[in-house]
Amino acid sequence: MLGIWAFGFGSGLEGEAFPTFFASGVVGIGLGDMALFQALPLLGSRLSLLLINCLTAPFGALLEWLWLGTSLRPIQILCGLVILAGIAWALLPSEYVHRSRRDLFSGTGFCLFSALAGAAGAVLSRKAYALVHAAGQRIDGGNAAFQRVVGGLLIAGLFLLLVKRCALQQTNRPGGSATQLISGKWRIIWPWVLLNGLAGQTLGVSFMQRALETTPTGIVLAIIATTPLVVIPLAMVFEHERPTLHSLTGGIIAVGGVIGLIVSR
Repeated sequence: MLGIWAFGFGSGLEGEAFPTFFASGVVGIGLGDMALFQALPLLGSRLSLLLINCLTAPFGALLEWLWLGTSLRPIQILCGLVILAGIAWALLPSEYVHRSRRDLFSGTGFCLFSALAGAAGAVLSRKAYALVHAAGQRIDGGNAAFQRVVGGLLIAGLFLLLVKRCALQQTNRPGGSATQLISGKWRIIWPWVLLNGLAGQTLGVSFMQRALETTPTGIVLAIIATTPLVVIPLAMVFEHERPTLHSLTGGIIAVGGVIGLIVSR
């Protein structure tokens, strides 16, 4: 879908900033999302997204300040902290969620890496837009998202080949049987993978790229950090977690922080 949009209504893979958008996808989508999906089965969706989203925004603000010299006003920093505090309060796992020490250690490491990679990818997109404007060119959010996804697809494809190779080596069956086993799993999960891609990498990344064109990384990522609030009702269905009072109050606090950011502009 992004390719159809980019080549039908945009510039495809052309433009002064394509290498930078490509690098942004390699780091943010390729490496960052790979680490996210490694953390999810170890820590669960709520704890994983809590750590990643509460760390990505400050990482992004720091990296952009160090590299591009973009600084935030005190009121913007305060509102961003209010958002992250609300998210942290809303997504704190309930007392009955227990993880082994090994899972906590490994999952936290993957979350830290994912947060840093996601922040670096967003800052690279900010740099790419600066190159676009300096060259007197224009690129919309969907086209920029496509150029990023190409980079992410390269990393995902390499990991896919590696995982498939390991799966074939670990089975004692002939190669065809192992392929049938993988195909059987794929028949079950492909609708969820499709919906994930359409919601996240197609629509979500497109709007995120449009926001990064005009707004500092720290602000964009702080507002995007409210996304895990949607996880609360989804976790009820898929992970049988009941929302608590602190999840609801945390959501209100986070939304208040977003309103504060908008008003402060």
